[in-house]
Amino acid sequence: MAETLKVRAPELTGRRWLGTAGKDLKLTDLRGKIVLLDFWSFCCINCLHVLDELRPLEEKYSDVLVIIGVHSPKFEFERTEEALDKAVERYHVDHIVLDDPDLITWQAYTARAWPTLAVVDPEGYLVASMSGEGHSAGLTGLIDQLVAEHESAGTLHRGDGPYVPPPAPEGELFFPGKITRLATAGHRGNLLVSDSGHHSLVEYDPAGTTVLARIGSGQRGKADGGPAEACFSEPGGTTELPAELADRVGYHVVVADTVNHELRGVNLDTGAVTTLAGTGEQYMVGAGDNVPARPGDTGRYAGPATGVKLSSPWDVLFVPATGRVLVAMAGNHTIWEFDPATGLIRQFSGTMNEGLKDAGAEEAWFAQTSGLSLSAAGDVLVADSETSALRRLDPATGAVTTLVGTGLFDFGFQDGPAAEARLQHPLGAAELPDGSIAIADTYNGAIRRFDPVSGRLSTLARDLAEPSDILVLDDAEPARLLVAESAAHRLTAVSIPADALEVNEGAQQTSRPATVLGTGELDLQVSFSVPAGQKLDDRWGDPTYLQVSSTPPELITAGAGGAEGLSRSITLADGFAEGVLHVTARAAACDGEPGGEIPLHAACHLYQQDWGIPVAFSADGPHELELGLRGA
Repeated sequence: MAETLKVRAPELTGRRWLGTAGKDLKLTDLRGKIVLLDFWSFCCINCLHVLDELRPLEEKYSDVLVIIGVHSPKFEFERTEEALDKAVERYHVDHIVLDDPDLITWQAYTARAWPTLAVVDPEGYLVASMSGEGHSAGLTGLIDQLVAEHESAGTLHRGDGPYVPPPAPEGELFFPGKITRLATAGHRGNLLVSDSGHHSLVEYDPAGTTVLARIGSGQRGKADGGPAEACFSEPGGTTELPAELADRVGYHVVVADTVNHELRGVNLDTGAVTTLAGTGEQYMVGAGDNVPARPGDTGRYAGPATGVKLSSPWDVLFVPATGRVLVAMAGNHTIWEFDPATGLIRQFSGTMNEGLKDAGAEEAWFAQTSGLSLSAAGDVLVADSETSALRRLDPATGAVTTLVGTGLFDFGFQDGPAAEARLQHPLGAAELPDGSIAIADTYNGAIRRFDPVSGRLSTLARDLAEPSDILVLDDAEPARLLVAESAAHRLTAVSIPADALEVNEGAQQTSRPATVLGTGELDLQVSFSVPAGQKLDDRWGDPTYLQVSSTPPELITAGAGGAEGLSRSITLADGFAEGVLHVTARAAACDGEPGGEIPLHAACHLYQQDWGIPVAFSADGPHELELGLRGA
């Protein structure tokens, strides 16, 4: 049998290292350890999911495993040192991070997607690479295998790694996320702030200066109970129920408990916290417990809220006209609807495809829905962060239209007509007294204003530290805004100037290196490795599925759309210098040995990866593109 060729892992090169007490590292410094590289971008919800998946591995293999997060930015804001420092602090990244703003290490490891994981063995050889999330079981098996192999060979060195933790944070708030003004009797006028970094909620007086109550232990976890015992994990948005409904259901506020993948209920009078929706496990797109297990099915979950897996609910909004709570489900790019009266939840709008597409509820595309608010007319304003867009949703039908924004890879800091204006990863929006819309333009550190009448975007305020939410204090004279200035760990009052600023710092596109292709025919192939102990679930036909589209749509003249299989022949149009290929691949596998029957009660798994691949064209470019969907 021919010996497998061993590939030496490329060196780690970047601007600086975080979590090493100022020491630069090389791979040779890590000989004897298993090294897991996590190529991530802090704007990416899938990358944040992987951070949480890695926490148990960090603890279990602390004496043999070194995790290095290679930060590979998408947005211009993410390239700044201060922004990355804040993100590492915000998301409690308890491992070494390599700052790779120019994507040097990203290219050396041929990464194409966020997130991508690569495993280097104790002798410095690259042994595995996989993209997407949901790989914890496969990584556990691989690490166990490498530990046994290299301990036997004497090449594994147990002991502490080079990570040096930072000092514990201090202060009343730590990365506050969202703000709600309360109307419940006994709390009327008070402010409820999601203190995301402290894993709790804080109730302030109306001025936002005095803490009246804290709900949650302050420790990351998942537990119901009283205000001191209950635990959250990076809670996001909150929304208050009307008094009659709150009396019926026994809680006043619904909380998006983001990293626990749950909705929680809070009784403001007692501080008691209960679980309303979610199982505590993350829903992976297409998994059989929420929708039909076969890839390509379009079933949409509607059923008991505590029996369904959710995916990073980021914000919530009670809609009086429907009596339901809308949920910005950032983790799978959708809007869900929860009924407090019945305890039922359903997927309301969006297909779980990531992108910007205006359509009805069952055809619309979102990208990391992050902020919800109600307009005076009853429409829902949606901050769609990954497309740097402001969207408008009809809460009765789920249809969506775009007010500002053009797509996944277009952003910037530019005022003017909506078609030319640009935002950068907005997380919140709110209607102003004059009917215009204030936008928390998070990565631009600004509050922007969109006027639906003129169709123009302008700037209200600048030089804020990652504003993540806006509360309009319309009973003040004059009216003003209260902003969750998240990276400054504070609430900040902002006046509403009569004349907005005019900012034109330019439109930008993601600077990820393009993949060079030839024009004409393109053979697209996605490889998939079935994890050990599983087999492809072919009981109802082909268990694989491929969805392909492009920006602009005219780039593909044949081969776009969705169909079974993981290979596709695509025809690319002439006359384009560049574009973006959007590819979604899925494969379903169940527990069972290859060649055998799938047991009656076997656990089944669906693996999915979404790619947005910038492409450029050359007459002598390749006509093949291979991507990897790894199950292990």
